[in-house]
Amino acid sequence: RNVRSRWRNYDAELKSARLEATSLEFSDSHPLKPISVTDTKARRGTRKGSTSSSSSSSSLAAPDPLSCMLDGTDPLSMFAAETPSTLHVPFDARKKEDEPVGADFEPWSMKRGEILARFTTTEKLSINPGSSAVSEKVRTRLEELDDLEEGSQRELLNLSQQEYAHRIEELNQSLKEAWASDQKVKALKIVIQCSKLLSDTSVIQFYPSKFVLITDILDTFGQLVYDRIWSMCTDPRPLPDSFTVDDVNDTAKETCLNWFFKIASIRELLPRLYVEASILKCSRFLNKSGIQETLPRLTAMIRGIGDPLVAVYTRAYLCRVGMEVAPSLKDSLKRNFFDLLGTFRQISGESVRSQLLTQRVEMPEYLTLYSPAINWILQCSAYRAPEVWTETQRVKNALLLNSVMRAFRPEFVATRAMDFIGMIKDCDEAGFPKHLLFGSLGRCLACADPPESERLTILNEAWKVITKVRSPRDYVNCAEIWVEFTCRNFTKREVNTVLADIIKHMTPDRAFEDAYAQLQSVIRKILAHFHDFSVLFSMERFLPFLDMFQKDGVRVEVCRSIMDVFIKHQLEPTRDPVILNAVMHICKTMHDSVNALTLEDEKRSLSVLIIGFMRVSFGRDFEQQLSFCVEARATFCNLEPVLVHLIHTVNQLAMETRRVMRGNHSRKTAAFVRACAAYSFITIPSLSSIFSRLHLYLLSGQVALGNQCLSQADAFLKAAVSILPEVPRSISVEGKLRSSESFLLDFINNFLATLLVVPDHPEYGVLYLVRGVLNMVQDYTWEDNSDAKVRVYVCAIPLLAAMSQETYLYTIPKMDSNETLYGGDPKFLSEINKMCETLIGQILDHLKSLGREESTRRQGTLAFSLFCVLLAHGDLRNNKLSQLAVNLWNLSHKHGYCETRISVRTLEYMKHQAKQADMSHLSDTVQRLALQSRT
Repeated sequence: RNVRSRWRNYDAELKSARLEATSLEFSDSHPLKPISVTDTKARRGTRKGSTSSSSSSSSLAAPDPLSCMLDGTDPLSMFAAETPSTLHVPFDARKKEDEPVGADFEPWSMKRGEILARFTTTEKLSINPGSSAVSEKVRTRLEELDDLEEGSQRELLNLSQQEYAHRIEELNQSLKEAWASDQKVKALKIVIQCSKLLSDTSVIQFYPSKFVLITDILDTFGQLVYDRIWSMCTDPRPLPDSFTVDDVNDTAKETCLNWFFKIASIRELLPRLYVEASILKCSRFLNKSGIQETLPRLTAMIRGIGDPLVAVYTRAYLCRVGMEVAPSLKDSLKRNFFDLLGTFRQISGESVRSQLLTQRVEMPEYLTLYSPAINWILQCSAYRAPEVWTETQRVKNALLLNSVMRAFRPEFVATRAMDFIGMIKDCDEAGFPKHLLFGSLGRCLACADPPESERLTILNEAWKVITKVRSPRDYVNCAEIWVEFTCRNFTKREVNTVLADIIKHMTPDRAFEDAYAQLQSVIRKILAHFHDFSVLFSMERFLPFLDMFQKDGVRVEVCRSIMDVFIKHQLEPTRDPVILNAVMHICKTMHDSVNALTLEDEKRSLSVLIIGFMRVSFGRDFEQQLSFCVEARATFCNLEPVLVHLIHTVNQLAMETRRVMRGNHSRKTAAFVRACAAYSFITIPSLSSIFSRLHLYLLSGQVALGNQCLSQADAFLKAAVSILPEVPRSISVEGKLRSSESFLLDFINNFLATLLVVPDHPEYGVLYLVRGVLNMVQDYTWEDNSDAKVRVYVCAIPLLAAMSQETYLYTIPKMDSNETLYGGDPKFLSEINKMCETLIGQILDHLKSLGREESTRRQGTLAFSLFCVLLAHGDLRNNKLSQLAVNLWNLSHKHGYCETRISVRTLEYMKHQAKQADMSHLSDTVQRLALQSRT
């Protein structure tokens, strides 16, 4: 027997390996502060011994970027130096108070996308302004600007909405290209052509979106003209933003005047008005009062437009331009508003009714087309002009009243909510139902709270109207808005009443199937305000409300949203049966949506949400906790991550029981921890992932050992060994196939470390689990040209060496390991030595085969690994074992693959060890190794 483990005193080794403690002196200097260099030589203009400047130290080392910022100029220091008044105020809000337009004014760009998305059509559209025929001989140059080319007319008929928008965008691009190529007349022609399109209401539902698209072109044109004239004024010096007419040169003035003359020559009213409005800002180049004089004139010109819809959008564009170029001129803005009031009687005129009859458009739908324009006109007119409120109080028209509520700020409307309710009751709702008005009021109250004493009255007045709406679609659109107000200002009682009313209206004829978006919005608003789930689930109508979501995808999405909020706000473990039953129902709904076609990402995300629900605690009632896990296992059996989490939970429960009992189990607690082990043993085989099963078998076995459940621990470890042959050679990691070898080696090493404390079974012989693992490693089909098997053998030798010690490196309290069972029995040590000899023989045979295959790098690496193991754990007083170590050292250095740094450190370690009394025999070995290294 040439192989023997050396005797180890673990306590002494631990003490000798500890570093000496040294006290640190406290210093006021910053740890990142650069080291100052003191010049001891005398310098010109300085005294001897003075400290050099920072430049003198920079020549020694590059400056540290963090140290360079210690003067307080780094972003964080600057941020900390900011005053609170500048930190928390938005940039726009720090503008001067006398600026006419501030951050509280909602710009047109915020409304543009909403209009395009809302006003759509499936009708065919045409870009054809329908110019009158004029003799070619008498057509003048200015008249030519009014007409489209015939080829363009033929090309732009019967367009879909998407094609129409695309064509408008092409015209916008053509405008820019024509301007860039100095074709100013062509650019003007494009703008005139597009402006004419705004007189066409043949597809009336699309008109608001058409207005948005075409005014984009007008905006582009106006900016191009302004930039052109501005550039003519920058020679020899740039023109300041606050320039006056005196700063503009004659050439720029003449050019600007020429543009206005060209536009004034356009024969048709609508394009002339739109194009002049688009370059209104250029009036600044001509005279001081140009804009102030032009705005009233253009406002009056709009009175000549016969179609009320075309007229209201023209007013909207003029107000838009007015707010950009002269927001302080309130008179023109108000005049547009008052003119708007005067034109409302046209809406009920015969021409409009005939047009609606031809296009088969109902009056309520037609009236909604006015909303964007009226809203904008009112917003501009009412901005910082509270006197407009006095005029609007006399409004009796429902459409206009709706726009009034949209135009004023929510805080303004909220403080006068009862006044608005009175106006709603008194208004004429012809074509515009009152529930839409209450919807607009509800939007304002969702953003700002009315006086507390009026809130209940407001809710009752609103709901009297909402609950009488017959159309489920109209009802749910309005109810969804008022849910926000109810949640903000009332308790679960009122919210529950609202939910009951929604269920009552939406259940007949399965009306809820067409209102999933609105019903989801209701859920989101409730979840935004009710974070106490004991309150939320105590609402009688909440779960019945969820039952209306009967479309699988929508139902799961709603459950997801609930669980997201639950995980975020339910921070403390709960045992509330109301919460548990409700959330279990929601999680079961998500789980039951999983099928064979469900994507893995979807399964993972659902599992994360369900695991978040497992934050359940029954205090010291551990049996109830285990019962919950049993129920959860049956409920969520199709989601593997949830099962894994449940196994971890039960193992933790067993260890918590051990902690409470301080390791001294009673008959009851011993039975309980065995039940926990049984739970894990039954659940683990249902997992599809082989490595999940392996790790959980090992972990559960360790938990069983900690609770003195030896037979259960034995069963777990044997089960792990039995499935090791099932490990595939490759596994999927993040969607890519990778070799499983490294994962398997990690597991086996962890498994071997556990076996040190596992006592042998009396019926299976000495080291039966170690033999089982090594036999599996021997029979496993490893990859070709793999050293994995031999690397396991190398790792097994330290385990066997540790088992041969009289006192083990680590043990489990209150449980006897082999050190106690065998007590250093010679037969037991003999078995260990035999096994070590066998392993070393297998390793040496593999090294020889690598030599024949000329795999020198692998051979040297393995040889050095075995050398280190023999050095740490072998008894090198045995000459043959010592000679083997020397041979392995030589083999590892033979082809130069062992790093010199590692070799030197290893020799230094051996010299240090040789100084100890019981390790003096290493001196000879060190001398032999050093000699071999020199040769």
